[in-house]
Amino acid sequence: MSSRHTHRLLPALHGEGVLSLVSGFATCPGLFYATPAADGILSRVRIPGGIISSQQCRAIADIAEQHGGGYIDVTNRANLQVREIRTGINVEVLKYLQNMGLGSDNTVVDQIRNIMTSPTAGIDPQELIDTRPFVQGWDDYIAAHPALSGLSAKFSVCFDGGGIIQVCDRLNDIAFAAVLLNDNVYFRLYLSVGEKGQPPSDTGILLSPEDCLPVLAALADVYLAYSHTTSKRRLRLRELLNTLGCENYLQKVEQRLPFSLLYSEIRKDLLPQQGKGEKYQHIGIHPQRQQGLFYIGVILPLGRLESRQMRGLADLAAKYGSGTLRLTPWQNLLLTDIPRQWVADVQSEIALLELDSSATNIKGGLVACSGKKGCAASATDTKSHALALAEYLETRVTLDYPVNIHFTGCEKSCAQHSKSDITLLGVSIEGENRTVESYHVYVGDSNQKFGRELYQYVTFAELPTLIERMLYVYQIQRLNSDESFGEFANRFALEQLQQLFNIIPQSIANNKIATFSEKWAI
Repeated sequence: MSSRHTHRLLPALHGEGVLSLVSGFATCPGLFYATPAADGILSRVRIPGGIISSQQCRAIADIAEQHGGGYIDVTNRANLQVREIRTGINVEVLKYLQNMGLGSDNTVVDQIRNIMTSPTAGIDPQELIDTRPFVQGWDDYIAAHPALSGLSAKFSVCFDGGGIIQVCDRLNDIAFAAVLLNDNVYFRLYLSVGEKGQPPSDTGILLSPEDCLPVLAALADVYLAYSHTTSKRRLRLRELLNTLGCENYLQKVEQRLPFSLLYSEIRKDLLPQQGKGEKYQHIGIHPQRQQGLFYIGVILPLGRLESRQMRGLADLAAKYGSGTLRLTPWQNLLLTDIPRQWVADVQSEIALLELDSSATNIKGGLVACSGKKGCAASATDTKSHALALAEYLETRVTLDYPVNIHFTGCEKSCAQHSKSDITLLGVSIEGENRTVESYHVYVGDSNQKFGRELYQYVTFAELPTLIERMLYVYQIQRLNSDESFGEFANRFALEQLQQLFNIIPQSIANNKIATFSEKWAI
């Protein structure tokens, strides 16, 4: 069975709950569309908007324990993945999960990408509009229109409410970003055009909140009408927009609407802005817009939760909060609606689960793909390397807020599609007797996919002290505490950065890299 295709390995539910085994292909896994991976079968559960109940958490923890590897991964779209599935998930279990609201009522559209929104929707003190109704509305529309199964499985939509924690810069085909204009809230429409990997581009269209879903439906309708090709692969929306032209595409959308699209020039300073480390400001304790209530952002190391930890967090949400948890596109998690008097108790219980909610934790911004243990395309064991790096750094480096360090085992960059502060691209070096796992190191922002290439073929044995030097230099050379690592790196030419990072402080020089190498059997 080819690992390059996703097979419907699990029984699908159709019509009035009648079961049938469907053969065929999809390009992304879902609850009813599993896919083979290097470490077993992978099943992905869509969690629209990332909001999940305690009861649903316990059910997924049970599935992971009984059928998978005993852990759950949170993805960069706030989905949940169960990996290492060796025995099939039976029909009764699938029915149970579907009845609990896990997986679409309409299984033919279950593989479509999760709907993204801010994890603090409805509780963010500064948001312009609560986007949860839009997420629910679009999810309901998808389930009610089986023709949308013809959408690319990677067709992705995002709603940003304009609050503190923003998601409008994440890679999506379509994004609606709330803006305030003359004391009225509108959504700015963004579409994915241009080169692969670019964030959505502003179309200049302003939409009233009630017009968003009709416009989204029309955007999807035009896509379905024009995306057929002679090849087996359906065109992505970006490719179709590049072919038809954005203006032409929008004209076809407008023809399907009972109203005209409003184009408006708007000052750049009125558009949502993403600044230093703001994508990680959800970590820690924060007041909600509801008086007296708080949310706690919990770090999940590389997005992974053991089943017991997931059950423990579900219990905390039920005992102290409203019985819901929120997954984030940064692979962390929020416990919400915690009364002030219980915040300290919840923090203590989080620590008992061997989890942390401190913004200074190096794992807060650490991202890694499944690596060679879970994916045949990966050149390196990214997850093990990332955790080893974090263990090395956590007693040597103290950060004000997380630096985004992204391990990717190949060029596809599955774990994080947006730019990071530091990207480590896995490569292998063929030696006389063995293959040495190494990394190309990229920093800052540029027109390149991963940023600017700073070093090539850094072996994993050399990597920890190099990253330590880079973070040390950043902290003493940055303009102020608000300057991110990426902003700092962009101020220097590559040669200057290499010179700065090659100056080894005595405290770092005294560290014995041999100890690290021996411990991790490098």
